[in-house]
Amino acid sequence: MSEPMTLACPHCHRRNRLPAERLDQAPRCGACKEALFSGAPVDLGGANFNAHANADLPLVVDFWASWCGPCQQFAPVFAQAAGNIEPRARLAKVDTEAAQELAARFAIRSIPTLLIMHRGKEVARLNGALPPSDFQRWLDGNLPSA
Repeated sequence: MSEPMTLACPHCHRRNRLPAERLDQAPRCGACKEALFSGAPVDLGGANFNAHANADLPLVVDFWASWCGPCQQFAPVFAQAAGNIEPRARLAKVDTEAAQELAARFAIRSIPTLLIMHRGKEVARLNGALPPSDFQRWLDGNLPSA
């Protein structure tokens, strides 16, 4: 059995520890008993961002805003990718208007901006929206192993 890894629940944002080999066995949160993987991006803000960004599970973040046309066009591509990439990584959305402190912390200058976080560190960044195949290729080339 491998060393336990930590990941945050997409519902209550509590940290959970489980062996990596259990990721694809529909694990549930020890606190709220909800599924740890929902197949959809989780909305994050200042209060819950660090629980996910500091986890052992890679976090792919879409910094966006409701008034941004390219953000709106990319949203379905990002949502579909969540169902395909879990449990290899968690996908999250950060509304830059609602979470201005996070946008400033990560020096978001244009949107959409995509970040891959792993164990609290930024490992990849991309500005702009991508078609599904290019987004998947970017993920495959940049996602670290959990």
